[in-house]
Amino acid sequence: MKINAMRNKRNSVRLRNRKLAEVRRNWQLYVLLIAPSTWLIIFRYLPMSGLAMAFEDYSIRKGVFGSEFVGFKYFEMFFNAPNFKTIFFNTITLSLYALVAGFPIPIILALALNECKNARVKKFIQTVTFAPYFVSVVVLIAIFSQVFHEQFGIVNIFLKSIGVEPINILGKASSFQHLYVWSGVWQSAGYSAILYIAALSSIDSELKEAATIDGASRFQKIWHIDIPGIMPTIIITLILSFGSIMSVGFEKVLIMQTPANLSVSEIISTYVYKIGIEGVQYSYAAAIGAFNSTINFVFIVVFNRICKKVGETSLW
Repeated sequence: MKINAMRNKRNSVRLRNRKLAEVRRNWQLYVLLIAPSTWLIIFRYLPMSGLAMAFEDYSIRKGVFGSEFVGFKYFEMFFNAPNFKTIFFNTITLSLYALVAGFPIPIILALALNECKNARVKKFIQTVTFAPYFVSVVVLIAIFSQVFHEQFGIVNIFLKSIGVEPINILGKASSFQHLYVWSGVWQSAGYSAILYIAALSSIDSELKEAATIDGASRFQKIWHIDIPGIMPTIIITLILSFGSIMSVGFEKVLIMQTPANLSVSEIISTYVYKIGIEGVQYSYAAAIGAFNSTINFVFIVVFNRICKKVGETSLW
């Protein structure tokens, strides 16, 4: 018994010394971790203490730890709110629409650029598709107002020239989701394609050479070599997209909101802003935010489990 205890002690000491030696050998890497770790703690972990407000009748004077505990009062208030179903449905439909429309396009763009043999054309297309990513949301909405203006917009001027009545596109609720989603696709397609282009560059070129010798067409090489080669990247990106399905872009939706499209543009993030900042109901807003984060967490866990069962790629 004593021999085993001494042996375990020696092994633990040896393991600790080995770890310390590794830290001394790679100390530069651990120093580099200080900045991102500090940022993560300050901006990601410390704000989690604010979740306590969701279960309290929060008062600025009393603070988080002095406010009265009310349990799930504000969660129930949100679930029983007359506009709960509308807000939840708007958030889900807008997110799914953006995911279905925007997810495959960067993959297709990356596959097309990978097949482009002319270096100048390839760089030109990459620049043109990547540039919209740097256009700010405010500038984008300003462009919308100029292009789709009922009287002076380019679209309606063209419609007038062919004898068609002008259409108030920005004022119609039915056009809000389409404008939001496809402008987002235009902005992010080139940027998102970079990840897949990098994954395609890591595929062994000998596989394509062997497929060419066997008489495979270009489409067959894409289908049987390129797509399986980037499939792990596609799955990981899809899992992360499902994990943020309730986190629709707040700034863009808020700027695009008008009284005419409020029935389809009011989502959870804009509702939290109006309740928390404008309405000064911090506990209510914190409860809605906690609900939103919980749904995102459930989505990412469920979809990750599905991917793990169906294939071999998953986050954990």
